Amino acid sequence: MTDHAPSPGKNDPLGATGVIPPTVTAFDESGAVDHEATAAHAQFVADAGANGVFPLGTNGEFPLLTDEERQQVVETVADAVDVPVIAGVGAPATRTTVAHAEHAESVGADGVVAVTPYYYPLDDEAAVNHYSEVAGAVDIPVYIYHIPSKTGNELSLAALDRLAEIDGIAGVKDSSKDVPWLAQAIDRNPELSFMIGSDSLLYPGLSIGCSGLVSAIGNVFPELVVDLYEAYDAGEEERARELQSKAFEIRNALKRGPYMAGVKTALELRDLSFDVGTLRSPLRGMGDEDKAALEADLESLGLL
Repeated sequence: MTDHAPSPGKNDPLGATGVIPPTVTAFDESGAVDHEATAAHAQFVADAGANGVFPLGTNGEFPLLTDEERQQVVETVADAVDVPVIAGVGAPATRTTVAHAEHAESVGADGVVAVTPYYYPLDDEAAVNHYSEVAGAVDIPVYIYHIPSKTGNELSLAALDRLAEIDGIAGVKDSSKDVPWLAQAIDRNPELSFMIGSDSLLYPGLSIGCSGLVSAIGNVFPELVVDLYEAYDAGEEERARELQSKAFEIRNALKRGPYMAGVKTALELRDLSFDVGTLRSPLRGMGDEDKAALEADLESLGLL
């Protein structure tokens, strides 16, 4: 139950609320998936107060994994934590997405997140057909992952209205950063749960009706994002706004250097008991200069 924070939609049996970090996939020095470190990271965010975990999102580098690796990561995380696991299962092909969703359900995932199919353009009819097949294949809740900047496919509000009528569609994880689109989607479909997927919009997302925060910062500093959510839920909006301001500074620091290198580098700088390694090629890690600058930024923020 929430107090001041938005409640999940009635079509969401899992009741997605609070902080749900998009956990990382760890790699060893050879570039293979490090299952022990992947599990340790998921447990780290859960121990810090996360309400759930989302393996195989963008931060989980899912497009760079083989189908077998993806399935093994879901098994690893589902076995590692006691909080709900909402597994990323999206792929360009409906058939592949369905197969990943069925596997996730079979190994104990509590829900699945399916990114809109990418590469080929998707019209409303294709989107509705795709999610109908995915939702019809499993008995766990299905969440739509809307990130048009990466997929090239933006869902229309009319398409989302139709998707909300499909049995099994529980909510939307929105990383569009299109606040007017999101606000209208929430107004039109209150039966769904909405999760904001941008660290720049954690506080604004809550204020317009998002019940969950899928935060990349939450992969490194989960306690800060948990504090933000709890402050908002307690009605301490000024405190929540202050933490959003700090989230902006952290986000800016983590965006230093190569794309997406900041999260794993910051985890290394926290000197935790596990090592998630670097990014899988063609993504690349930070050089020494960027790493030193990131360390200085995080120290100045009192985070190391």
